[in-house]
Amino acid sequence: MILSQCRFHGKDAVRGRYVHRIWQGDPATYAPPRHRRACEYEAFVPEPVASVEVALPGDVAGVLSDAERAIADLNRVAGPELMPLARLLLRTESIASSKVEGMQIDARSLARAEANQETGRTVGPGAAEILANIDAMQLSIERAADLGEIRPADLLDIHRVLLDRAPNARIAGRFRTEQNWIGGNDYTPCGAAFVPPPPEDVDRLLDDLCAFVDDASLPPLVQAAIAHAQFETIHPFEDGNGRTGRALVQVVLRRRGLAPAFVPPLSVVLARDKARYLRGLTLFREDRLAEWIELFAAAAAEAATLAVHYTVRVGELQDEWRERLRRRANPRVDAAAWGLITALPAHPVVTVPVAVAATRRTKPAVANAIEQLEAAGILTRLTESARNRAWEADGLLDLIVGLEAGRI
Repeated sequence: MILSQCRFHGKDAVRGRYVHRIWQGDPATYAPPRHRRACEYEAFVPEPVASVEVALPGDVAGVLSDAERAIADLNRVAGPELMPLARLLLRTESIASSKVEGMQIDARSLARAEANQETGRTVGPGAAEILANIDAMQLSIERAADLGEIRPADLLDIHRVLLDRAPNARIAGRFRTEQNWIGGNDYTPCGAAFVPPPPEDVDRLLDDLCAFVDDASLPPLVQAAIAHAQFETIHPFEDGNGRTGRALVQVVLRRRGLAPAFVPPLSVVLARDKARYLRGLTLFREDRLAEWIELFAAAAAEAATLAVHYTVRVGELQDEWRERLRRRANPRVDAAAWGLITALPAHPVVTVPVAVAATRRTKPAVANAIEQLEAAGILTRLTESARNRAWEADGLLDLIVGLEAGRI
């Protein structure tokens, strides 16, 4: 029950109001005795953002301008021949987004799990969930460019793909109908670090958020920063909010034309200093928009700069591969091996079926290409089994590990 409609903490301004609630304890619930009793808590209901006005100091506007220029520079070099790199950046963003949530798996294990999944083999639940995050990110960005407007159902679609293979798949594609919270204990929201709005406010706030995303009056990065922070404040799902909310960032950047091909792997930067990222979301709720936007824009600029360096390094690695192939076999200019080198950045671990799909060449041509690349030391065979063979591209996963760690 609501005891009061509006409550502020001290003199601190906030972008919304606190509603005071009572959590009805359940003596039958398995929990420590102190968590079975009724208790009081305050849920935060944010202000709508559809008509938000933003005034930025000159120095913050400068950071914003630098970030948008960095993302534009990253996308300026994008041509059809670099689309495998675009998928690789998207993959890196998706993996890093999962790491923000504490989901850890090393790059090699995940790449091998992805190859297993692509050939119909079973993968572990942790790897399956992170691979689903890649699918959800790709779905959200690809669909974003074609949608006339964003609706809450589109957020449900992203979430459905995201959690489809998770242990809690039963909640995939469903907005929450109960109160959730962040921090504190697992039994009640009382004492939690943050309590999002009550479930009856979720639909209204998401309609407003979608209207905001459909508007184009603010600079793209400002819009992405506000949309993401508002989504995380609403916290409309039982689980998967962070990953869905970071996918929304890329949706905004694609729809606004700032990142038409290459996504800045923003989550790589956010995962490196999670405490700073969470502090930024708190700044947003405290109505310190300029500070949140500055933090977000600085992370985006760093991510774009990392991505530019990364694409250069991958290009150099591909040139090295081509030289090795030239010295070893020097196949005809139209040989499948050259096309496979172009496609490899999208598939650090490759199988014959994946290589056939990526190069659009026949199975015999691809099998010959793989044999040539293996002989040249470009591909290393991971399994000796005649069925479901997989090969790792030499040096590529080392670059991926470096990018994920922000060391490129």
